[in-house]
Amino acid sequence: MFISDYIYGQFEIEDVLEELISSKPMQRLKGIHQGGASYLVNSQWNVTRYEHSVGVMLLIKQLGGSLEEQIAGLLHDVSHTAFSHVIDFVLDNDAEDYHEEIFMDVLRNSEIPMILKKYNYNYEHILLNSSKWTLLEQPAPDLCADRVDYTLRDMYKYGQVSLEDIQKFLNDIIIFQGKMCLRSIERAEWFVKTYYQEVLDFFMDPLNIYAYHKLAQTLKLSLEKKVLTLADFLKEDNELIEQMRSSNDIQVQSLLKQLHPCVKVRVDHTEFDIHQKNKVRLIDPLLYIENKLLKASDLLEEVKKMNADAKEKFKQGMFVKIL
Repeated sequence: MFISDYIYGQFEIEDVLEELISSKPMQRLKGIHQGGASYLVNSQWNVTRYEHSVGVMLLIKQLGGSLEEQIAGLLHDVSHTAFSHVIDFVLDNDAEDYHEEIFMDVLRNSEIPMILKKYNYNYEHILLNSSKWTLLEQPAPDLCADRVDYTLRDMYKYGQVSLEDIQKFLNDIIIFQGKMCLRSIERAEWFVKTYYQEVLDFFMDPLNIYAYHKLAQTLKLSLEKKVLTLADFLKEDNELIEQMRSSNDIQVQSLLKQLHPCVKVRVDHTEFDIHQKNKVRLIDPLLYIENKLLKASDLLEEVKKMNADAKEKFKQGMFVKIL
């Protein structure tokens, strides 16, 4: 089977990957928006967890990762609930890792273990401990396939970077001691700027903050009033929207109606309606220079400054006034 991606191009993939992609848990991700509530207030913010998961798999393949690591990359987000990280705001989970907490339960209750067994793979060996897959996951602030793909994918789709710049960046990556590193200071600085466009300018866009806040409020109330159960979050985004819309609860319906593309908001540090702090996300790529690994911030004052500014913005959070 050949598979195409607008970032990485066309690849031939193995039968096990084809079968996993066709499985119900993977197909469900087509209905899970990566930006959580974002698509409800801006229809262009519409990247799905499916696109990202396939992208992570292809990036690992492109970088020479094993078939097992490609499988881990494809399935790493399979337990994301409806509206992705909005569930963490609903459950007041500051670590934003609810999908990781339920990962193995979701897998065991799906056809994925049987598919892997058919191809002589043990799902626990591949999926129980993602830390062994050093291309897929690395602790921040290092590069990894997960972090790189969601940044490139969102920023390309939302018109912030070009495919030409993405290709220059991808061509600059090398693997050293199992880790993604860069060879060029210029590309490192470009990615740091792009990453902060993602996690600060996009994730903390006042409209995005509003959408997360309002949807979390709506979902929390829906759980309290038993319009939804926690199990319902393993459905798709629009299924939960329809479930809330068709309820007879006036409060739930009223909150839901406040999520639409005509919402107007602004940043206001004094007369704000919402103050939200997001999970701290920092980036400091490793550079491979003369057989040594060096952090970009040790070589570039601009990267050090961007990281310091980002820390301060995460610390302050976003203050949003609803107009």
